[in-house]
Amino acid sequence: MNQRRRGLFPFEKIKLLLASPDEVRSWSNGEVKRPETLNYRTLKPEKDGLFCAKIFGPIKDYECLCGKYRGKRYEGTICDRCGVEVTLSYERRKRFGHIELAAPVAHIWFLKSTPSKIGTLLNLTSRDVERVIYFESYLVIEYPTEEEEEAFAKLEETIPLNDGTTTKWVKLHVVTEAEFEEEYSFTIDEKYEFGMGAEIIKTVLSQLDLQEYSKKLRELVKPYSLGFEDLGKHIETQYKNLYEKIIRTIAEDFRSFGLAFPNLEEKKLSLEQAIHRILNEELYLNVETGELSEEDRGDEFLTGKEALRTYYENVREKKNIPIFERLKEDIRTTVLKEVSEQKVRKHLRILKLVEGFLKSGNRPEWMILEVIPVLPPDLRPLVALDGGRFATSDLNDLYRRLINRNNRLKRLIELDAPEIIIRNEKRMLQEAVDALIDNGKRGRVVTQNGRPLKSLADYLKGKQGRFRQNLLGKRVDYSGRSVIVVGPELQMHQCGLPKIMALELFKPFVYRRLEEKGYATSIRNAKKLVEQRTPEVWECLEEVVKQHPVLLNRAPTLHRPSIQAFEPVLVEGKAIRLHPLVCPPFNADFDGDQMAVHVPLGIEAQLESYILMLSTQNILSPAHGKPLTMPSQDMILGIYYMTQDPIPGRKGEGKIFSSKEEVLKALDLGKVDMHARIRVKLEEGMVETTPGRVLFNSILPEGVPFVNYALDKKKLSKLITDLYIQVGNERTVQFFDAVKELGFLRATLAGISIGVEDLQVPEVKKKLIESALKATDEIWNQYVSNIITNKERYNKIIDIWSEATNQISKAMFDEIEKSERVENGKKFPGVFNPIFMMANSGARGNRDQIRQLAGMRGLMAKHSGEFIETPIISNFREGLSVLEYFISTYGARKGLADTALKTAFAGYLTRRLVDVAQDITVTEEDCGTLKGIEIEPIVEGGEEKVPLRDRIFGRVLAGDVIDPYTGDVVAKRNEVIDEKLADRIAKSGVEKVRVRSPLSCEARRGVCAMCYGWDLSQRKIVSIGEAVGVIAAQSIGEPGTQLTMRTF
Repeated sequence: MNQRRRGLFPFEKIKLLLASPDEVRSWSNGEVKRPETLNYRTLKPEKDGLFCAKIFGPIKDYECLCGKYRGKRYEGTICDRCGVEVTLSYERRKRFGHIELAAPVAHIWFLKSTPSKIGTLLNLTSRDVERVIYFESYLVIEYPTEEEEEAFAKLEETIPLNDGTTTKWVKLHVVTEAEFEEEYSFTIDEKYEFGMGAEIIKTVLSQLDLQEYSKKLRELVKPYSLGFEDLGKHIETQYKNLYEKIIRTIAEDFRSFGLAFPNLEEKKLSLEQAIHRILNEELYLNVETGELSEEDRGDEFLTGKEALRTYYENVREKKNIPIFERLKEDIRTTVLKEVSEQKVRKHLRILKLVEGFLKSGNRPEWMILEVIPVLPPDLRPLVALDGGRFATSDLNDLYRRLINRNNRLKRLIELDAPEIIIRNEKRMLQEAVDALIDNGKRGRVVTQNGRPLKSLADYLKGKQGRFRQNLLGKRVDYSGRSVIVVGPELQMHQCGLPKIMALELFKPFVYRRLEEKGYATSIRNAKKLVEQRTPEVWECLEEVVKQHPVLLNRAPTLHRPSIQAFEPVLVEGKAIRLHPLVCPPFNADFDGDQMAVHVPLGIEAQLESYILMLSTQNILSPAHGKPLTMPSQDMILGIYYMTQDPIPGRKGEGKIFSSKEEVLKALDLGKVDMHARIRVKLEEGMVETTPGRVLFNSILPEGVPFVNYALDKKKLSKLITDLYIQVGNERTVQFFDAVKELGFLRATLAGISIGVEDLQVPEVKKKLIESALKATDEIWNQYVSNIITNKERYNKIIDIWSEATNQISKAMFDEIEKSERVENGKKFPGVFNPIFMMANSGARGNRDQIRQLAGMRGLMAKHSGEFIETPIISNFREGLSVLEYFISTYGARKGLADTALKTAFAGYLTRRLVDVAQDITVTEEDCGTLKGIEIEPIVEGGEEKVPLRDRIFGRVLAGDVIDPYTGDVVAKRNEVIDEKLADRIAKSGVEKVRVRSPLSCEARRGVCAMCYGWDLSQRKIVSIGEAVGVIAAQSIGEPGTQLTMRTF
């Protein structure tokens, strides 16, 4: 028993079943008869109420309610005065009660789920069952007479009922009160049985003969027991074959009796074709003479089956010829009354449900409730607040409503009240049970003070439900959270952990270290030292933390790199410090973001953290294989500034240096300017460059070619990718730290900042706007004169302003690039304009944002996606007019609303994708398949969007790649395509490449490593056991969520 309690009891599966009324009674410790909770004077539970101690157990440990028995020695004794068992108060979390209902009610889940389980089983629509349950309509059971029994058994809509002796096939009719009064109220024979509410449904369900029902349904679906995708084709083929047979038979009969159509040759048709066209109502037939016509020519000309029959009978007058009679049955069953795919699906759905009941041993009538279980009171607590008020769980209110209605119904039945009153009370009881089980599933939501009450289903479902919030989302020990701040002094594998947080997280380890070092003789002493925060404690903490990684997580955890391991460095203050280069994978910034810290305790967990989760091991993205860790903002600006093209006339221009070291020394001493044109002797020979570029190359790993061009974000990203391939992970990480130091330093020394003067409004702006206004006036005149439509007018005005915006934007950037600035006696070309540099380097902002600052804001979009015709002509430097400001608020509000709504949707999409793909893992090395899929470049509108090399990178070839011109083998089957091979294949001129794919993998479970290809984050064939399904789902979901957050 202890094993079971500690969760060590082994189990393989959990099975959910319907509970029979007897089983619900067996769980219960007593019937709850009264809606009262606590006595308002004594605050003790009321007897037989929702908190009754007799039913649910004592309030205090080992003490009955009246106080007669106290102490553990009376354990198990039931008090003769108050009837309460002397035991632990914990029992109040385990013991159920029950409510005996005065009338049966339907379980809302089985009534209102799609499709309705009760409706499916009874072959009735969900709406019909609902009308019966809620006393809007009668359910009439039509029993067959002896003569009708055989016919009833063959009907599709009948169901088998067994009264304990024989099984009869019956029809169910749902009729309104008016229809019932008209058709059935005078029928007093055994043929009909009728009723309303859950009682009549329970009667039918309890008598349902599932074995017979299953047999009949199997017979009905037997001819169509194909896969659903083949079912339509199967019906179509059957129809076609039979139809052709009918036409052949009719033609043979016509010929054998010498019947023909006089103008058949004139129409150039065979007899079969003519019959086909008449049946299809394409040809008209004169039923008197047999003449065929392609147009309606009066009453004697008819089409279709009746035309053939009438002509046949008129001309021959031989009614005994069985031409149509012989085919009548075939036509009736297959052509005229074709078994639709929908009908077969319906039969299969009923069969599946019937089989489910037979296999599980559940009974259909258990979907109708006679007894309601009452949850243990400590799981729906009632808490006393200050001032004599109480806070209660919503379930207590829902149970109270149910008990009140149930007791009232019992009283009305005892008083023999009129049927209409009892019926109304039963309906209200049904609604009370619905609200308790799933509030709002049907009809109006039960509320209190305008707030919906939380029903049993609400406590289980959704993000805040028992499963996701409490069972899967448990809070863990050895974890903490705090605000993050930038830590530029850290190395890439480190994070700054506040001392007071670290002391709390590593407490047990510190206790052990204090004992080991002799600073404390026992745990109690160690605890005292830690509380006093003595120097020895900080010394031990430093030692403990040194080789112990911690995990950092930033919510939302959208993909694997959202949790990474770091080596902690103790810092003062209360904020966690984060290396600036690891922000992109976390999507973190320092505007108040918080992060959680977790301590891996076991040695295996620590080892795993170091090997798999350390930030330096997660440079490449699992989604696309490109670096996730990238310099950004100030770092890019610093690197871009120092690697800019030479500026003429700078100090030291034209000097020649013998080595890199000499250049760096001259730069430090101020003998040469950062952007002077110089020549330096390198391994490659004499190179013309700038001291800034030499300084940047000094941090590159050895063996990497000299970088002699201006580095913006894209070029730096490509350089880092190439570096990773060339020199490996470790040296790339060292380069990252060097870039961080150098980028920050140079951005600071450059003194780049934004001033209003940097925003240059183009001189031609006024002229361009005047021209656009003139053009729009002309368009308006054309519209007023009815020359163009409103739609054309709208499109032309939008085009005019779009073009004007583009021209102003171009003029603004041209002026910025041409302009020169003088600072401290030095001339700077326009490309050194701080705002231009920030956008052009990719550090922050883009051309569109600069256009809004110094050009014109342009057209604003409505919520529907259409543009508002009136553009914002001003820019932010000039300032907006009142009307322009009003128009721009439209877009701002739309952006905020979109971000909130779409982020939730994108997160939900990720969750559903993970649910679908989570069981797909790599299960074997090679499935040996010869199949594959063909891959070609993605081309849209004649432009190549995704080249072939990018699409085949990291995959395994499914066949040899042959050069289309020389016939040589470029690559062989089962070769992995890395960058070099991808380039070779792309250059060979091959348009399509056949690669292995999870779509064509023949592994029995999951996928094989060869069909999946490379693990892009490790640049090697994927390991067995890798959860590739989850990685795929996160790789789609994460960018989707990020995009929604960036709505402007």
